[in-house]
Amino acid sequence: MTDTPGRLLSLLSLLQTPREWPGRELAERLGVSPRTIRRDIDRLRDLGYPVEATMGAVGGYRLVAGAAMPPLVLDDEEAVAIAVGLRAGAGHVIEGVEEASVRALTKLEQVLPSRLRHRVATLQAATIPLTRGDGATVDPRTLTVMAAAVTGTERLRFDYRSGDGTETKRQVEPYRLVSTGWRWYLVAYDLGREDWRTFRVDRVGEPFATGARFTPRALPTGDAAEFLSRSMSRMKPRVEVEVSFAAPAEFVAARLPASLGAPVPTGPRSCRLSATMSDSLEWVALRLALVDCEFTVHQPAQLTRYLHDLGARLTRAATATAPPPTGAGQG
Repeated sequence: MTDTPGRLLSLLSLLQTPREWPGRELAERLGVSPRTIRRDIDRLRDLGYPVEATMGAVGGYRLVAGAAMPPLVLDDEEAVAIAVGLRAGAGHVIEGVEEASVRALTKLEQVLPSRLRHRVATLQAATIPLTRGDGATVDPRTLTVMAAAVTGTERLRFDYRSGDGTETKRQVEPYRLVSTGWRWYLVAYDLGREDWRTFRVDRVGEPFATGARFTPRALPTGDAAEFLSRSMSRMKPRVEVEVSFAAPAEFVAARLPASLGAPVPTGPRSCRLSATMSDSLEWVALRLALVDCEFTVHQPAQLTRYLHDLGARLTRAATATAPPPTGAGQG
């Protein structure tokens, strides 16, 4: 490669990957001599890129963090991925990230080639995020501290407020941050409780890394996302539900979520459903009503009461908006 500017861009692209590159390997990649690589490294340093060199048989070059951020070199796929991610960040639950995302996206799209701007716009127009309005905002600095502790395997201290408002101080070995789309959670080993725990990040206060390193423990089950999902399921109160339907089991099963279980036939045109669930009674009541047949709730009593109140509200609403009788007002 004889084009010096093009070679420098290729070299920079290689150095921006998170690894150390031996000089001989860089020379082979770019088709030049190790001496040319040394000169090109000096040119990058003159341009403000902090390239670190290590000596010895396994020494090499790598790009490190500097006092200022020099320009990045992105390939087409990386540029599109960053632009789409910034657009998604404009509606995220991280406090203040919307404005920062817009500023960064504006700068990026100003320098994107037209072909890439078209790809970003096409992808954005063809997708829509499913967002919820009940997620608490999170200070980006809190996430930054936690992410650094996870990556650096450093123990973390913070104040934590539980769902009932109880304030406690925790020291943990952070494992992973997990985003559900509207909330952030930290999966960590709690040293005080001697057990794995999940923490809502919006309830964390004053987190700081202690500097004490640790050897990561093996998570009891699956990955962090699966562990969080199971943990959240265990926290939900479970309710025993028993309902009889005046319809064939096949009819009812086709109109109920599979998660509620399969109804058992009790006759040619009747069936019974017995299930243990952690869903809200409101949701269960609506699902039962949507089966579109007569049914009787045997338990729990609170579901029966809710259905009674719901039926009364619906009746009042229907009465208040009922159309006048046929022929009314005609002489």
